Amino acid sequence: MLSQSPVATPFAAQGKFMAIRRPSVYMGLLLAVAGIGCRGWAGPPGKLLPADLLHSNRQLSSPVENAAYLPAQDAGTAEPFSGTIKIEQSAMATLPVLDQPVIDGRDARLFPGVRLGFSSMGEILVPVERGETVKESLPAKVPSYWRVIPQFGRVWKEQGDGAWSRAAFPLTLVNDTENHAHQGLATFLYHHGAVTGLRFQFIQQSTPYLIPQHFVAWGWAHTTLEAAADGGGKALHIAAAAELADRMPARPWSELVKSAPPGALDGFGAPLAPEWVVLTAIVRDGTVYYSDSATAYGAYPYPLEMRFGPRSVLKSIGAPLALLRLAQVYGPYVLNLKVGDYVPVADPKYRRVRFIDAADMATGMGGAGTLQTNPNNVYDGYIDPHYDAWYLAPSQAGKLREIDAHNSPYPWEPGTVMRYRDQDFYLLGAALEGFLKTVRGPDADIWDMLRTEVLAPIGIHHAPTVRTRESGGKDGLAWLCAGYYPTLDDLAKIATLYQDRGAYGGRQILDANLTAALFSTDNTIRQNTDMALERRLPPDGDEREMLYKMGFHYYPYIGRSGKRIYVPTMRGSTGNLITLYPNRIISMRLTKAWPMPKTEAGTEESPTLIMKAVDRLEPY
Repeated sequence: MLSQSPVATPFAAQGKFMAIRRPSVYMGLLLAVAGIGCRGWAGPPGKLLPADLLHSNRQLSSPVENAAYLPAQDAGTAEPFSGTIKIEQSAMATLPVLDQPVIDGRDARLFPGVRLGFSSMGEILVPVERGETVKESLPAKVPSYWRVIPQFGRVWKEQGDGAWSRAAFPLTLVNDTENHAHQGLATFLYHHGAVTGLRFQFIQQSTPYLIPQHFVAWGWAHTTLEAAADGGGKALHIAAAAELADRMPARPWSELVKSAPPGALDGFGAPLAPEWVVLTAIVRDGTVYYSDSATAYGAYPYPLEMRFGPRSVLKSIGAPLALLRLAQVYGPYVLNLKVGDYVPVADPKYRRVRFIDAADMATGMGGAGTLQTNPNNVYDGYIDPHYDAWYLAPSQAGKLREIDAHNSPYPWEPGTVMRYRDQDFYLLGAALEGFLKTVRGPDADIWDMLRTEVLAPIGIHHAPTVRTRESGGKDGLAWLCAGYYPTLDDLAKIATLYQDRGAYGGRQILDANLTAALFSTDNTIRQNTDMALERRLPPDGDEREMLYKMGFHYYPYIGRSGKRIYVPTMRGSTGNLITLYPNRIISMRLTKAWPMPKTEAGTEESPTLIMKAVDRLEPY
């Protein structure tokens, strides 16, 4: 494999790449983008997707092997490309056929009509809208359910294509109603101001919900080459090079296995069956070691470009980062502000619910579950008959109306009993934004604050997320209960910021003491216990009861030391897990299981076997 020198150190300074102008640098960047060696991919693409097929609109009977979207070993140098492509809305074939394809009048079988800008940088294809959710903008009789997120791709010349060059790029289907992502690939030919239609296929996905089936989709869309890409080639390339230089070093999983004790990582990702695992990774000594993402059409060829829909993992990111950043800027008192003082919700009990109570899932609100609290079931009343009405309400006002109509108080006080509720984290996000507006003005936006003051400083240049849909097609409040579409690199950087106690590059971004407290059991909520009756840790022999604090699940683990520790974990439904260990290792498992399979030992969602593998790798 070629050198990755441009991205050899974690969080490399912006602009470092720009001091070097050699073809080998582009190759190093290429490795960072694709996660593979240069010109080492099986193929050739010209046989899997021949030129005559790319020049036609003929529908295929299935997706092709993913190898069609990367150059073969004998690929040539492409001509430069810069332009905006108008992509017409088009029908997608799906396997299986979708049972319920239309949601709120929008059709999930339609690829959206969008404009995407691109410019080649050596062998890298740079999308203007990389890392952003691009909504449908071209007129259509029936709107598509989807938006798209383009990522860094490739350009090359394939034998048999004549004078034409090829472009291919990762493309993710997402939407503005839930945190559902379909990872895919797209390609077209271009030559001297002309382009062919776009061939695309979506062959991997995150956990489904509103469209309950697991499916693949593929198709062809008519395209037109319009003006040069917005932003201009030079400025676009400078920004793209800085983003790539900011990425953490990344290596294939096989390299970690070679350096680990024999068998240490066997079965990593279990007990979840391999067919439900989208990708696994470990961050060790500042390097991300990532697995292949297996699909029915071969490994996904751009694993480091994948954007995931990990759902409630955002509960460990959005609100905690906002609280810790606001505590650093304005003081820790922010955690004790009351939700009801900053968001117009009807029930007066919310004027006793602190921000930290909501972050601990202990508001004492909900009302759909039973009154049994000892032992407590944290999911008692979670998905009630009115959940989808709230979930599908497009606007902030609509969601608040649903909460007011169906959210009633429990008899216990805030901060004493944990009951898992997405609505509480949504309200916390609204309250955090309400507070921010009181100190920064009416245009303040909580997600924009996170992007500019927390994520951008640690090298996360894009943070696509779900927002409410307001009148006139405007995006509104960012959900903080779910909706973020991160990459592996994004998740690794956020977890590392937590492990570094909120500091980066000599600057304290998050409140140091409060961030350090995430790695202790102080002020945690016991998930199965009424804390008003017993405010202490579970008995020493209890290896099952979990804790919760500020969006993190704390799993009990007894390792080689024989002592029980609690390991903070970001968790999203059906097995998405990002776990932060005392030895500074970070493990990640991204999944698509739905519904969650069961085993004799219980749910396959548990991270226990992953935690044991990390313990074998490096005892903690």
